This record gives sequence, C-alpha cells and structure tokens, in this order.
Amino acid sequence: MYRGQSGMWAWLLHRVTGVAILLFLLVHIVDITILGFGPTVYNNALLVFSLPFVRVVSLGLIAAVLYHSFNGVRITLIDFWPKGAKYQQPMWIGVLLLTIVGFLAMGYYIMLPVFQGCPNHLCG
Repeated sequence: MYRGQSGMWAWLLHRVTGVAILLFLLVHIVDITILGFGPTVYNNALLVFSLPFVRVVSLGLIAAVLYHSFNGVRITLIDFWPKGAKYQQPMWIGVLLLTIVGFLAMGYYIMLPVFQGCPNHLCG
C-alpha cells in the first residue's frame, strides 16, 4: 500500500492538510481575538480577507478541508470495511475527484469578486 504508491501519497497529503487546517485555526483564533480591540480595529482587520492574495490562500484552505474530510472517510472505510484495503486506491482516486469538483465549485464563488464579475448579492 505504501512505498511510492497511492497509499503513501494519501497518507502524506492527509498529514499536510491536517497541519494546514491547524495553522488556519490558529490564525482564526488571532482573528477573533482582534474583536477585543473594538469594532473599528476588527472591521479594518476584516478588510484583509477581501485581498486577492488572501482569497487564494482561502482556496488552499478549502482544498485542504475537502481533501482531509473525504480522505478521513476513506480511512474509516479501510479500517472498518473488511474489503476496504483492497479498494483503497480506487477510493483515493474518488477522494481526489470529489476534492477537485468541490474545490472548483467553491473556488468560483471565492474568486468571483477578484475578477469584478460579482453580482451584488454574492459579494461579501
């Protein structure tokens, strides 16, 4: 299952996305802590989230959360389904496909304001 095959890459990506999500949670705690400095400081800090660079970083977070969650289901199936290990590679391909489809769908709405094509009801 390992040694350069899909199982090794699934394991590595699961660990990397887990660390990325942890780092985001630490940033989120700092972001919420800024609220203690008053509404003006907080609102100014929130303006950072509309920057194109931050939107791209948000895309990375979305990809990490999608992959980590779908791969977690795959790992659970491998652990508790007797034939799970036999089908681990097709399930990993399914994880990648679900991640890509979800990423493209969500990425469209995240990047729409950057490209100036955002209808008023979708801009945040």
